[in-house]
Formats: sequence, C-alpha cells, structure tokens
Amino acid sequence: MAVIAPTPPLGAAADGVARPVRSRHFVRLKLRVMGNNLRGQGWRIGLFIGGLLAGLWFAGTGFLMLAAPGLGDNPQGMLLTTGFGGALLVLGWLLLPLVFFGVDESLDPARFALLPLPRRALVAGLLAAALVGVPAIATGLATLGTVLSALLLGGALAGFVQLVGVAAGLVLCVVASRAITSAFAGMLRSRKVRDLAAVLLAVLAALLGPLQLVVIGGLGNADWDRLADIARIVGWTPLAAPYTMGFDVVEGRLWAVPVKLLITVVTVIALLAWWARSLESAMVGSASTGTAKAVTGEPGAPVAQLFPRLLGRTPRNRYGALVARETRYWWRDMRRRANLITVAVIGVFVPALINVGGFGGFAFGGDGQVDAGPTASATTVSLSMLFVGALAAVTLANQFGFDGSAYAANVIAGVPGRLELRARVVGFSVYIVPMLVVISAGLGFFLQEPGWIPIAAGTLFAAYGAGLAVNLVISVIGAYSLPETSNPFALNSGAGMAKSLLAFVAMVASAAAAVPMVVATALLGDVWVWLALPVGLGYGLGAVLLGLYITGDLLDRRMPELLATVTPRR
Repeated sequence: MAVIAPTPPLGAAADGVARPVRSRHFVRLKLRVMGNNLRGQGWRIGLFIGGLLAGLWFAGTGFLMLAAPGLGDNPQGMLLTTGFGGALLVLGWLLLPLVFFGVDESLDPARFALLPLPRRALVAGLLAAALVGVPAIATGLATLGTVLSALLLGGALAGFVQLVGVAAGLVLCVVASRAITSAFAGMLRSRKVRDLAAVLLAVLAALLGPLQLVVIGGLGNADWDRLADIARIVGWTPLAAPYTMGFDVVEGRLWAVPVKLLITVVTVIALLAWWARSLESAMVGSASTGTAKAVTGEPGAPVAQLFPRLLGRTPRNRYGALVARETRYWWRDMRRRANLITVAVIGVFVPALINVGGFGGFAFGGDGQVDAGPTASATTVSLSMLFVGALAAVTLANQFGFDGSAYAANVIAGVPGRLELRARVVGFSVYIVPMLVVISAGLGFFLQEPGWIPIAAGTLFAAYGAGLAVNLVISVIGAYSLPETSNPFALNSGAGMAKSLLAFVAMVASAAAAVPMVVATALLGDVWVWLALPVGLGYGLGAVLLGLYITGDLLDRRMPELLATVTPRR
C-alpha cells in the first residue's frame, strides 16, 4: 500500500529542513490559489479573461496617452502628464479600492497568523504577490509610455531614469493601496469609525463624477503655463516624484533625480511600516467589548427582541424573521450600510448636478469662476430619476454574496425561493423607499418646481421596481463570493471585474426597462403630471411581482449551485 507523504509547510523543504521563506513562495501560492478558483468555473474563467482584456485596453490606451508628448516633441506636455498623471494614478490606487473595486485577497493575511513567519518576510511576500495581478501589470505597461517620451526627448539616460521611476512608482502604488485598505480594515472595527468612514467614502464616490465634469469644462480655458508650474510642484511630492524623474533629466537637472528617488524610497518604507503594523492588528483581531442586552422574562421576549421597532407589526413567522434579519443586516453590516449611504449621497447630488448644470454645463468664465446655467425640465428630471432608481436597485446584484456560507442555513431549512426573495426585497426597501421619497420631493422643491414631484417620484419608483426585477435575476445567476477576511474592501481574484460588469449590466437593463417613463414625460406634457405617480407605482410594483415570480422558481432550482458559488474557497 502506497504511503502519501504529507505536503511540507510553507518554508520547509521535502526533507523536513526549514528553509527561509522567499517572496517567490507567495507568488507561486497566489498563482496556485487563482488557478484553483478558476478550475471548473466557466463563468469565473470568462470574467478573468474579460479582466485581462480590460487591463490590456487600459494599458494600451494609457501607454499611447503618456507617450504622446514624446511623439509630438512636447516637453511641457511630458511635464503635465507625468506630474498630474502620476499623482492621479497614485490617488486612484489609494481611493478606488475603497470605493469601487476592492483589493485582491487571494492570499488572506489572516491565514498566515499561526505560521512562524517574520513580519518582514510576510510583508515582502504579500507585496510580491500583489504585483502579480492584472491591475499592477496593466499600470506598469501603461506607464511605460512615459519611458518612451523620456527616451525621445532626452535620450537613453532619460529613458533609463524614467524606467527606474516607473518601477518605483508601481511599487509605491501597490504599497499605498495595501497600506490604506489594511489600516481601514483595522479601524473599522469600531462602530463609530465605521459609520464615519462609510459617510466619507460615499461622499467621495459622489464627488468623483462632478469633479470630472469641472475638470473637463475647465480645460478649454486653462492657463497651461500655470498648470505647468503646479505640475512642477506636484512632482516634488511623493505622489508624482517617481514619475517626473525622467523629465528632470530632459531639462538637465540631474541633481533632482537622486532627491526624488530618495523621497519615493522614504515614502515606500514608511508605508511598508504602516502596512506591517496594521496587518498584524488585522491578523490578531479584536474581541468585542460590548455588553449584551438583558433579556426580559416575559413570554416571547427573546423572539420579540429580534424584530426592530420599525417592524413591530411584522408577522412572527418565517417570512417575518427573514425580513427582520435583512433589516438588521442592511444597517449593521458595514459593506451593506456603505452601499445605502452611497445611494443616498449620489441620489441627492447627481440629480441636482444634471438639472442645474446639465451634463456638460460646468464651464469656467472669464473671471475664473464656475458658471452653470439652469437646464432643468420635466424630461431631465425624469431622466435623472431613472439613473437614481437603477442605482438604488443595483445594490442587490450580489445580495447572496453578502451572506456567503451563512446562506446554507436557508438552504437546509428549505426556504421557498419566492418567500426568500420577497423578504429580502422588503428588508432592503425599508431603507430605500423613504430615501426615494425624500429625494424626489427634495429635488422638486430645490428646483422650485413642486409640480414636477409626481413625475420625479413616478419615474423613480418605476426604475427602482424594474431594477429590482432585473437584479433579482442577476443575484441568482451572477452571484460571486466575497472573501472571509477582516478587510471589508477585499475581493477574490476576478471579483473586481465581476462587480463592475454586474453593476454595468444591471444599470443598463434597469434603465432600459424604465425608459417608457421618460418617453411619456417627453411626449405627454402636462397630462403626464397627473398620471406619472400612479403609473410609476403600478409599473414598479408589477415589475417586482414579475421578477419575484420568475426568479423564485429559478432560485428553487439553483439553491445548491448558488450556495457553492457564494461560499468562499479556502
């Protein structure tokens, strides 16, 4: 009988002799984990390939944009692209994982907590593994465009220095991203800090679009010499120091190269130290110091305390318990609560932006101030509400992914699909519906057009109902797992692409389903003011009921597959 030798632990050879743990071990481990996650999962392979194609598109587009100053013999253009472009790239690596894409946690640091690994080896290994990914590789390829610019403008020496700067900048981006997400993961154990962070991140997400419109509107009348002076200043900050080193060689300032390289190295070392400290805290974890509420001795009191006061009249049965659970989870779970706050902030800001400034209404006047002309109409109000309603519903696109392996309890209990989905929709709508009422009424009074409130509310509820129907189907057939980690921003390999793709598909489908409301607003005129609200409510409710009817049967058939999909792989 053959004896199977046990697999040697990380850092140990087959002969049992301990070997130093190298960074390549972490890279090989990540590649093996990624391969195991893709094995037998056709949809994951498709998403991974889609992520590769998207990364190649980003890399090619970025390379051409950053190489354009060199191809056009424009030294000032190189200063602007390396100064502002480098700073935006580092800021993007800092902020976008917190708001949109998350970070790849194929190698969860918590799983190394019991291994005798030095902190330095662990950090170096995780950094090396983080560099082996689509975002890092795409960023590196895109920034090679600055190397071509430096080579064409300043010769071989400038190209070599810029290549060193690009490599240092890539390390800076990855280390900064990991340090800030790891630090946030530790701080978010406090409920107060979680609430504050969720608000700040939601506001940040809402301001990205308006900021882009302001920047685009101001480029037409920009003072390029002033912008070049600002880019020189930014080039001396850690944000753009590595990316402007080649330009210093082009202008003959060789002395600036070692200074900027030193600034980058010191920043990377400081971030690594910060990451190491926050990483150890995340691995150790923290015990809850809160006190449990005393349970009264009245009959039925333990069950009654499971129901929030908001659901006092909810029946005490299986359906009521599911609604109560969803209501509590949407407020207590940090990931879910951040989505609610994001919907609230964007739902207030974006309609005001569209109806006051228009899609391209921001422009800079002669006095340097931002001018915005009123462009609001009943049609633009309806169109903006279409976006808000679809955005609110897209939060449910991966509702089972939030549960993870806990969804097994519902599968074992045999909860009917329609009952499950109806309870989830009600628990989510407890927070969203009042929010939508406030948004539609607030926009009407803000525009000083109370007569448009029924149009806004009708379109909003129609889009929300249609979006729920679409996202119920997507949540069953397109779910993906979220990692079991203390880092709330972590995603499995390929999940960032899945999240973006599902959100895009859900938004487009939801908006398309509710487009008739916008068409009616544009064609029917004043008559639609009286019909918009009842028609919108009926349209949205009918869409939800149809979605529950269709998706309920689908969920009954796919419960085991759905559980396997949302269960994190170890």
